[in-house]
Amino acid sequence: MRKIKIISLLILVCFLNQCKQPDDKNTPVKTKILKKRVKPAFEGYHYEKTKDWAIKKSSEKEQNIVMAVNRTDKKNIAKLDSIIIPNDLGGDVEFYLPFPISIPFINDINKIIFFSYPTQSFAAYETGELAYAGQTNMGRKADPTPTGLYYTNWKAEQTTSTVNDEWDLKWNFNIENKLGIGFHQYELPGYPASHSCLRLTEKDAVFLYNWADEWVLFNQDSVNAKGTPVIVFGAYPFDGAKPWMELINNPHALDITKSIIEQQVQPFKSDILLQQQKRSASAIK
Repeated sequence: MRKIKIISLLILVCFLNQCKQPDDKNTPVKTKILKKRVKPAFEGYHYEKTKDWAIKKSSEKEQNIVMAVNRTDKKNIAKLDSIIIPNDLGGDVEFYLPFPISIPFINDINKIIFFSYPTQSFAAYETGELAYAGQTNMGRKADPTPTGLYYTNWKAEQTTSTVNDEWDLKWNFNIENKLGIGFHQYELPGYPASHSCLRLTEKDAVFLYNWADEWVLFNQDSVNAKGTPVIVFGAYPFDGAKPWMELINNPHALDITKSIIEQQVQPFKSDILLQQQKRSASAIK
């Protein structure tokens, strides 16, 4: 009888050990359940007068898709004379934006955010899988957003702009401390209009605010581990038509392919993985 109890105890210990969470700090932790997304049944876009579209009884999901396609928000879409509307609004918003759903080349990067200047859109990936995507309005012609690799630094639910102390920035996440560049909620007029920051709708700003990682400081003057990598890339045709208007003629005109992302990541990948390793080591301490 004593032997049976001992065997039972050993089985229980083994079971509990199997159920334990892994101790390996390098194991990526999924912060968002990556859902199975619904793709639109058919492609294509058409023009509509904004007033005509506004009187239709569209669902909140359909409204969000139309605002994303036109790179604007609820307040500013009413100011546009004409907008482009997908012929099929039955899909998830990610399929109306240009980023790929999966990118094997970045499977070993825990988290990364991309901002595309020409398409005025952004995407967040977890180990190569698209976690979130949305529209943005970046730096205007006079104050373009510098391209390249950044890392998320500090964040604040509300802060004051360093350019104008009358501008309140909600859900602000700094990515360049000296230049004061970050992503945050602010009005989206439907074209690049900021003073180099990356504007977002409030729901998108809240997501990135909670999803991305802050830096880890060793002391007031020293960074122990950097935050989530952010790559800003491409150029906007300030003197031309809005690029997304080309979707009328070609639904794939703005597509950002996996190879394009690879080209953007390749020069920075070794540094991104090094910083990721440092962050893991910092978490162990």
